[in-house]
Amino acid sequence: MSLTDILDARHSCRAYLDTPVPDDVIEQLFALAQKTPSWCNTQPWQAYVTSGESTQKLGDALLERAGLGDPAPDVEWPPGYPDVYGERRRESGYALYAALGIERSDYAARTDAANLNLHFFGAPHTAIITTAAALGTYGAVDCGGYVAVLALAAQELGLGAIPQAAIAAYSDVVRAQLSIPEEQHILCAVSFGYEDTKHVVNSFRTSRAPLAETLHRV
Repeated sequence: MSLTDILDARHSCRAYLDTPVPDDVIEQLFALAQKTPSWCNTQPWQAYVTSGESTQKLGDALLERAGLGDPAPDVEWPPGYPDVYGERRRESGYALYAALGIERSDYAARTDAANLNLHFFGAPHTAIITTAAALGTYGAVDCGGYVAVLALAAQELGLGAIPQAAIAAYSDVVRAQLSIPEEQHILCAVSFGYEDTKHVVNSFRTSRAPLAETLHRV
């Protein structure tokens, strides 16, 4: 399978089979991600991987914490999504709800769908990705590369995966549940497992901006 094939096939998987991923495949997945290039080879990422009961326990704690409000991410979120960024975000959200048959006005169903984030869309495993706080923005940039490679490696190994920023809103719960030290900033999760190919949500695909909007030949 070429890189082009992997990029064309990869999508954010939002429904999974109950089947756990064998330990040797998990080791292979993260060994591939470890090859991610980083600034001065600092490799600032750490991955805290849950399985089975620990995945369920973390999801339950996140859902309970979400009910209390007051998000507290380690790394400040954007205050908003202006201009084209907001347009792309809304397009993606509306298309997802359409795939699920949820009307825009059905706020209860939209909330239920959003809360699936906090139970990792039923994935048997999630990897909480952290960055060395001391390395600041460039450490986080390197971890973004790690997340991308992890998602592509999952595709090569026949796994579904989805990067998730939602869990970072409740970094206090994640840190307490997984005993993550304060010097590690919690960035996101990458949930993974075997895709439920029969679930309608996995027919959903996001669009990509035309190259003319993002490539500048100077």
